[in-house]
Amino acid sequence: MLDDRSTTGHGRFITLEGGEGVGKSTNLSVVCEFLESRGVEVLRTREPGGTLRGEAIRQLLLDPVEQEPLSDDAELLLIFAARAQHLEQLIRPALARGAWVVCDRFTDATFAYQGGGRGIDSARIATLEALVQRGLQPDLTLLLDMPVSAAQRRVNDRGNERDRFEQERVDFFTAVREAYLRRAEADPERFAIIDAAQPLANVQQHIQTVLQSWWASC
Repeated sequence: MLDDRSTTGHGRFITLEGGEGVGKSTNLSVVCEFLESRGVEVLRTREPGGTLRGEAIRQLLLDPVEQEPLSDDAELLLIFAARAQHLEQLIRPALARGAWVVCDRFTDATFAYQGGGRGIDSARIATLEALVQRGLQPDLTLLLDMPVSAAQRRVNDRGNERDRFEQERVDFFTAVREAYLRRAEADPERFAIIDAAQPLANVQQHIQTVLQSWWASC
């Protein structure tokens, strides 16, 4: 089914959020396929990253260099530096031409990880948000949520070497999850909470239902 929303007006911005192990990468494809089947141009991207410089910053953020721990302030500034580049080089141009951007994490992750997990004052994060984003916010955010213990088991089952964030303690991820849920509660029109602890088929059906309802209202 073709749709003229891909060529008229401003594009839409959809984000997927959630802690480690909730299945964002898997379900990002579901969102992209839903939109592509309706004839819109879709840009799939991620944060931190999305651009060459952004991906280089991502490596700095994820690499667990024991000889030089990364300070909380440096972490926060690196994330917004990557985001500024991402917005300038990729996201804003795509939206301007009418494309629909689907992003694995955005600024809600910063409020959750650096705000909730690291304990950085949310007002400081909001100051950088205003500077870098100049009012740009996602149109829809799918928050994949599940108990931390279950998500940790999924991460363990992957058998991969853990990155700098995945090595954090359970209390860090508990604070991240709580921060995400607070943001969803504060902005229910933008957020849709998806129970990611369900079987994958059920999770994807829930996502499809949310997208169908939201698509009809666009």
